[in-house]
Amino acid sequence: MRSRPQVTGSISARSSRSAAVAAVVASALAAGLLAGATSSAVASSEDDGQPRIHDIQGATRTSPYTGKQVTGVEGIVTGVRSYGSRGFWIQDPQADDDAATSEGVFVFTSSVPTVAVGDAVTVSGLVGEYVPGGLTSGNQSVTQISKPVVTVVSSGNALPEAPRINEYTVPELYAPEGDPAAGGSINGLTLDPYTYALDYYESLEGMNVRIGTSRVVGATDPYSELWVTVKGWENNAKRGGTVYGSYESQNTGRLQIQQLAPVAQQPFPKADVGDRLTGTTEGPLDYNQFGGYTLVARTLGTVQSKGLEREKTKAQKPGELAVATYNVENLDPTDPQEKFDALAKAVVENLASPDILALEEIQDDNGAKNDGTVAAGQTVAKFTDAIKAAGGPAYEWRSVDPENNKDGGEPGGNIRQVFLFNPARVSFTDRDAGGATTATGVVREKGHAQLTHSPGRIDPANAAWEASRKPLAGQFTFRGRPVIVIANHFGSKGGDEGLTSHHQPPARSSEAKRLLQAQAVNTFVKEVLAVQKNANVLVLGDINDFEFSATTEALTDGGALYPAIKSLPRTERYSYVYQGNSQVLDQILTSPAIKNFTYDSVHINAEFADQNSDHDPQVLRFTP
Repeated sequence: MRSRPQVTGSISARSSRSAAVAAVVASALAAGLLAGATSSAVASSEDDGQPRIHDIQGATRTSPYTGKQVTGVEGIVTGVRSYGSRGFWIQDPQADDDAATSEGVFVFTSSVPTVAVGDAVTVSGLVGEYVPGGLTSGNQSVTQISKPVVTVVSSGNALPEAPRINEYTVPELYAPEGDPAAGGSINGLTLDPYTYALDYYESLEGMNVRIGTSRVVGATDPYSELWVTVKGWENNAKRGGTVYGSYESQNTGRLQIQQLAPVAQQPFPKADVGDRLTGTTEGPLDYNQFGGYTLVARTLGTVQSKGLEREKTKAQKPGELAVATYNVENLDPTDPQEKFDALAKAVVENLASPDILALEEIQDDNGAKNDGTVAAGQTVAKFTDAIKAAGGPAYEWRSVDPENNKDGGEPGGNIRQVFLFNPARVSFTDRDAGGATTATGVVREKGHAQLTHSPGRIDPANAAWEASRKPLAGQFTFRGRPVIVIANHFGSKGGDEGLTSHHQPPARSSEAKRLLQAQAVNTFVKEVLAVQKNANVLVLGDINDFEFSATTEALTDGGALYPAIKSLPRTERYSYVYQGNSQVLDQILTSPAIKNFTYDSVHINAEFADQNSDHDPQVLRFTP
């Protein structure tokens, strides 16, 4: 699960912003993080203290006026934000002839602005570069004028014509390569808006822009925002999304949409992936820490539903074993019964009651209450009862309780993996169940690989699992054939820089831990295969990484495993939608003996505004 702080309205709050700008700028410039033009590059208009907006914006990502007072900056108000990061945008109707310089800028007021759209104003104040999320986030900065003195010259003026963002104006290439001398930053590079998408969007920062009818590629979320693509042909998913299929496929047409009107006054529309935002959507182009460039709509188009339906997988045949994985997003007994019922209904109706179901993010019996409780029997019982009530099998379950607050996740929640299995179809081999710190191993008995502890944990003392979920291994028997299943929930992507980072390529610091985790699981699988070459082994769960990642490569090292999601067409390879990118986080990997199987990423959550979890479950069927 990827989380973010609660915000007011539909825009993230920037508390104490003006007070922090000077310190941020000073330290950033000293570190080279906001390197831009030097004072010698300031236009001659600096001499009279009255630069135009395009002078302030400059031709790089940072203003040549950073840290300077400016007076009498002229512009037309194009948008007013009365909550969250309060302020307004102004735009100079007299544009220069440099495509790299924006004609718009944000004026941060801290209090509710007193100007209105269409006002012609002059602004005096301090120019700065605000970094949403802070300097260590890797995010780009937003040029702004703070501590403003504002004079309204006239009202009711026509707004400057809004440039249209579409498939013809957004370049195909995503970003320039960062400058090695600046730590891989692109901040100091002159913008090339005709070549790079990030440069194009930056050249419009703060300006009034518009899009036409566009396809929704990221459903409306709890923060009143959605994602569209202005490139209807770009890496299309089968069901309407945009597939993130490699680190070089960032999908340049994605754009986040918010609205200026508070949701209490104007409810934000609910949209699912594949719907269309029709008509014209127009407003200032902002940049925030939760997605980068964002069209904050003064005029919002109308959502046209395409009626996307939740998928249902095929039921397994009598001789097939169906194994599934599902991240149930911090499930605990204090959750509403409705959540249990909805998840249970999905298990029965959408997943066709798999024989084995590995669950991730099962919390302990009192959820996030941090009192030392680690048992999860009540959580699981409430879920299995709901499945039975929905017409599903009477699942039994196995797991290993973690040590208190040692496996990461929500403090006090003690999330862990749990096996559910249908005893009418498959049996669990109980064998000296291990504790939280007991490592399971592999022995050979009667020609087959057997776990020394079932259920058991894989290498729990390995530093790779510090503050992270340890893999849960279990041995099952289906029609007399043993099957070893390893349920995982690898470390999250927390700390990684976003695709719009000023570092290009962005830093993916979280990969290092997942790489170690993948190597530990791969080593264990190789130990199983060394004992029994044709052992049926399934490694599954929330891997928290892509099918093309180094994590997945480490899992498959030496041919020990195969990522089954690669058996699907590229247009169907995803289990999660993040910032408008349909991508893989959840996986099932197979050992070489499992040659003939059918795989299904069952899309029931990630593409929808109404979700029971933020992940889509995965199902694999095969004959052992």
